[in-house]
Amino acid sequence: MTIKRTAWAAGRVVTLEHTSAILADNPLGDPHVRTLDVWLPPQYDQGAGRGRGRRFPVLFDLVGYAGSGKSHTNWRNFDENVPERAARLVHDKKMRPCLIVFPDCFTALGGNQYINSSAIGRYADYLTRELIPCIDREFRTRASRDHRGCFGKSSGGYGAMLHGMKYARYWGAIANHSGDAYFDFIYRSDWPRTLNVLASHRRRQRRAGLIKVDREESGAEEGLDDGRVARFLEDIWNRSKLSNEEIHCLMNVAMAASYDPDPDAPNGFRLPFNLETGEIIPARWREWLKHDPINLVRRFRNNLKSLRGIFIDCGWRDQYHIHYGSRILSKRLREVGIVHRYEEFPDNHSNIDYRMDISLPFLSRALR
Repeated sequence: MTIKRTAWAAGRVVTLEHTSAILADNPLGDPHVRTLDVWLPPQYDQGAGRGRGRRFPVLFDLVGYAGSGKSHTNWRNFDENVPERAARLVHDKKMRPCLIVFPDCFTALGGNQYINSSAIGRYADYLTRELIPCIDREFRTRASRDHRGCFGKSSGGYGAMLHGMKYARYWGAIANHSGDAYFDFIYRSDWPRTLNVLASHRRRQRRAGLIKVDREESGAEEGLDDGRVARFLEDIWNRSKLSNEEIHCLMNVAMAASYDPDPDAPNGFRLPFNLETGEIIPARWREWLKHDPINLVRRFRNNLKSLRGIFIDCGWRDQYHIHYGSRILSKRLREVGIVHRYEEFPDNHSNIDYRMDISLPFLSRALR
């Protein structure tokens, strides 16, 4: 293989430092002063010096769980990062020039779902009430929702979908790559191994012999942590290497903090399963399902109908089974007459940034 070389103008990436009032004093103690990268297309500088200059649409890139904005602007071996991909698409006239913003929304729980949570922080408000005005002040943008969109994959795809539903006053078009949907499939089946990881952090280790289960599950039937979640978090926060099982456990803990926050509960959120018996807790699971996109289409259909473009795709070999939720989501959209584009492709959940070759031109056409 040869080192990749580009034969076209790449534009430039600008790094801003933003001090957030919304993230100040967030419950996890995460930084409220954050950097974010912004890609400016080559045409942005070509307009400099001509009065106010040309203005451009804006796209926000919402990265997946365990990622941050800079993971999409960093150098990649034998591949393109997102600015390089966008520059090629613009050069080939497949995409109109636009700005791309790469927010940093990483948290101590490995990320968030780009929604407001009393257990994590107000990340929907951070994006819409702080970063959008900041970008419009600092750059020559077409500062209206009809010229602003967001896109993402996995948790980022979920975030884009939820923002199209709940925050359509800010966004004119969205692209959702393999975004979380159909929680009964993608999350529920993953909890047994999460419970096993958390069990290693019980206050008392298990011993062979007689067990009285009801004495062991105090508070667990209400989704309350008996201390093992707190000890798990303290443990991983003090280590630099996590196992795959621990990362998935952290992800499910982050989902619980996103979907069922409770300021009065230990750690600020409740759990959907009994820590001792593994029984699902119906009242808690209902809180999760309130955030499932397949259950929100009808409620937010007017917002969705107002969008200038909705793009959804998923690989039909997705290892988290998200293609089933994506199909249901497309079906629900069609049932209420919401125009959208839904595609599938022969791949899984990983390393699918090449699908942006379809979604970015789609968004740029919708937001011109």
